[in-house]
Amino acid sequence: MVLAGAAALCVVAVLPGQAWAAGAPGSYAYAFQPGAERVSGAGTTSEAKGLESGATYRDAIKPGGKLFYRVDLDAKTNAYVSAVAVPVPGTKVAFGDKIEVSLQSRDGTDCSSDSESFGSGEFARPIAAYAFRESGKADYASCQDAGSYYVVIERTSDEASDPAPWELEIRDVLEPGLRKAGPTEAPTNWPSASPEPLTDNPAPRAGGAGFYDAAELRKGQWSAKIKPGESLFYRVPVDWGQQVFTSVDLGSSDGSGFVGSALSMALYNPALGLVDSGNSVLYDGKQKTTSIPPLPPVAYENRFDFSDAQRGMRFAGSYYLRISLSPKVGEVFGEKAYGLTLQVNVSGSPKGGPAYAGDPGIFDVSGHGLLGPGGAGGAGGTGGGAGDGTGGGGVDGVSDDTLRLVAVSGIGAGTVLVLGLGAWTLLARRRGGRGAGGPQGPGGPRGSGGPQGPGQYGPPSAW
Repeated sequence: MVLAGAAALCVVAVLPGQAWAAGAPGSYAYAFQPGAERVSGAGTTSEAKGLESGATYRDAIKPGGKLFYRVDLDAKTNAYVSAVAVPVPGTKVAFGDKIEVSLQSRDGTDCSSDSESFGSGEFARPIAAYAFRESGKADYASCQDAGSYYVVIERTSDEASDPAPWELEIRDVLEPGLRKAGPTEAPTNWPSASPEPLTDNPAPRAGGAGFYDAAELRKGQWSAKIKPGESLFYRVPVDWGQQVFTSVDLGSSDGSGFVGSALSMALYNPALGLVDSGNSVLYDGKQKTTSIPPLPPVAYENRFDFSDAQRGMRFAGSYYLRISLSPKVGEVFGEKAYGLTLQVNVSGSPKGGPAYAGDPGIFDVSGHGLLGPGGAGGAGGTGGGAGDGTGGGGVDGVSDDTLRLVAVSGIGAGTVLVLGLGAWTLLARRRGGRGAGGPQGPGGPRGSGGPQGPGQYGPPSAW
């Protein structure tokens, strides 16, 4: 029974949301989309391989790398291609190291481009950027035609940065055109004052290990634990006409010293475009806080604004929070779990959305457009947790290889059976209060489960 208990602890260590990878302290795995197809970006447009809309792909990029892919578009649909760059945990990165994504027409015009860099938080963590082709924009005539367009993903790295390749998670999603043209001016008068702070007791909510398995949050206060070098992912459904306000507090700790840029916080829209990030946190062992600056209510017309932050609030759906703790915090204050308190406030009544000419897909909060754990479209599946996200069999993210390794390590068949039963029991408790058709994250085919009922977005009752 002692061996069975120890084995059960091993399973807990790799369950979805834990995302701990064996190795040096501060080394954590990113939860890639299970079943994502491996693709090799070309060195020139003439050799670029095609990406299918709605699919998720994986590749890798070296320092100074420039990779080309092709997407085939009609003349009426908006297309968004995102790239999540995942450096090797614990490796050295510099202020200006970045990932950049561009979408180009056949004549070489940049329909759009965007990037994310590590900035003052010079520690390895997942970063993301997207590029898009918008239909109906007269100032980009060559980006309006039907036909082939080229996705360009580039990595910029300082000479002193680690030369190891960055893993890439690439998604191609479509937004329907409109049945008829609407306003083309961004709103200018919107409430910019933050709401009153929430005073309810925080409820525990473990974060996901990637955009794919991001834990869903609603309005309220939430608590979590984070280890140095770890990144946690959450998603918040925001409907048309609603505003989202988010902040994160890093709890106090014993010890003395200073760590600059100790906590990184960023908000991404449903297409995984960077909206904005929180201010840098100087940690001295006392509690600290950071927040995303006030953002406008979600509106289709926000895309016509000049600022990246307002343009990012262009559609309804799940908005994603990525929270990362610098590994230097562990070096100065100790390798342990640190407390986080998240405040999420979604204000305003939902309004009617734009007159889309087709299914809005992920740009919707009703539930059918949210994609995520389960990947293969099963009702409310939660397979594929932390790790490489290959979506193998086993116990809800614990692969068959892992279970075989436990067996080979000397645990008898009877103990393996106990291990499996214990894991399933734990999973059942963790899923308490979540019915079939639970919330799902980006990428992969749509599940058949519908939206959850009231009260099912918070932590399960068994937590």
